[in-house]
Amino acid sequence: MVAIGFYAAKKSTSNSEEYMLGGRRLHPAVAALSAGASDMSGWLLMGLPGALYATGMVEAWIGIGLFIGALVNWILVAPRLREQTERYDNALTIPEFLANRFPTKAMALRMTSAVIVVVFFIVYTASGLVAGGKLFSSAFGDLINLSFMSDYAFGVWFTLAIVLTYTVVGGFLAVSLTDFVQGCIMMLALIIMPIVILTTGKGEGVGAATDRLSEIDPTFFSMFEGLTFVGFLSAVCWGLGYFGQPHIIVRFMAVRSIKAVATARNIGMSWMAVSVLGAVGLGVFGRAYIERNGMSIEDPETIFIMLAEFLFHPLVTGFLYAALLAAIMSTISSQLLVSSSSLTEDFYRLFMNKDASQKQLVLIGRICVLLVGIVAALMAGDPNSKVLGLVSNAWAGFGAAFGPMIILALTWKKMSGAGAVAGMVTGAVTVIAWINLGWGDSFLGGPGVYEIIPGFVLAWLAIVVVSRIAPSTNEYRCPSEATR
Repeated sequence: MVAIGFYAAKKSTSNSEEYMLGGRRLHPAVAALSAGASDMSGWLLMGLPGALYATGMVEAWIGIGLFIGALVNWILVAPRLREQTERYDNALTIPEFLANRFPTKAMALRMTSAVIVVVFFIVYTASGLVAGGKLFSSAFGDLINLSFMSDYAFGVWFTLAIVLTYTVVGGFLAVSLTDFVQGCIMMLALIIMPIVILTTGKGEGVGAATDRLSEIDPTFFSMFEGLTFVGFLSAVCWGLGYFGQPHIIVRFMAVRSIKAVATARNIGMSWMAVSVLGAVGLGVFGRAYIERNGMSIEDPETIFIMLAEFLFHPLVTGFLYAALLAAIMSTISSQLLVSSSSLTEDFYRLFMNKDASQKQLVLIGRICVLLVGIVAALMAGDPNSKVLGLVSNAWAGFGAAFGPMIILALTWKKMSGAGAVAGMVTGAVTVIAWINLGWGDSFLGGPGVYEIIPGFVLAWLAIVVVSRIAPSTNEYRCPSEATR
């Protein structure tokens, strides 16, 4: 990964557009797997299998909702965002695109969106570093004996150090190319693991495994048992988050052409289908294997790590550990770069040095990558943090703050700058308030409601209502629009 970073540094770091967006020259396959790998992170190999292991197939609704959300995102958002970000003064970041799209509220949009990007991405990056810490603690705990830090803390900082190296050096192209390689490794690991679990001498076939789990828990394979309507919505509505994830949709901006978006979509969705099915198989059949062999596991989210060590020759185990680390690193690097882009373009260039040279902007971008990474590592200091919980909070924050705004900005001509600001603030505040009030765990004495649902709905309503009340009459229109 570090070697790829140095390769990319020679290809695409001469100016801010290349460092932050790869010069808009990404191959469809690279864009597709980069978007997928950036999305899934350690959640795919730790969070989802752990949830299925502990609770059963009812947790599969999260994966189904995500698949549907990703598909709609590629169809609805990707081609429009690729075309409009270039048409509106070649915007390099989501905040910059929003400012160009709604110039009457440009300053408010850039500042508010940049703050949301940096704050939620620090939390999101911390979740990836937690996964990295758990990996090193579980896999190498006996070998890491440092007096000044725990094995978990070593894992956090070591993971960050590697990611920082290639991200700082190679920028967006390095992140995208490493994501492509990491995505291939992740998919291969998720194909291998369930097959070996079912075919190894100490395992059992699909039929025997399902029978055993049904005996232990008759409702294990039910996707509806104990599932309330609210619980169903909370799981499926994870898919709403896709429309507002800056580290994912920025890949749409970098595809080499609008025509290539369809090819990228087909590749990306195929990759996602195989990977999610593999994660489901890992969680379900991993549980059957553990039960059959009388083993115990303290943290279900480490099922991948435990079985990788137990079932395979050390050389293969090393590859599987690399797959998990790849999932973690691919997301962290994307989040660091998007945060850095916002800090550089939407704070430094806007307020501190409007006439900064391209060389200065690249340098500031690298410094911001480093700073955001360090803050996230400090936040990841608690080894008891749940990867899925941290991801769900940040995912909801981005989905509610940016999702409705991005969709309507790309598709609704009557949307105003005031409506955009209102929707973004409403979505972010609703999610933060919902989390702090504990309504994600229990709402009005009943089951909890995932915070993305009220955040997304209220943000959408705020945009529509405020745009009707305070319409924009002089929003920016580019020459191509004026002459149509």
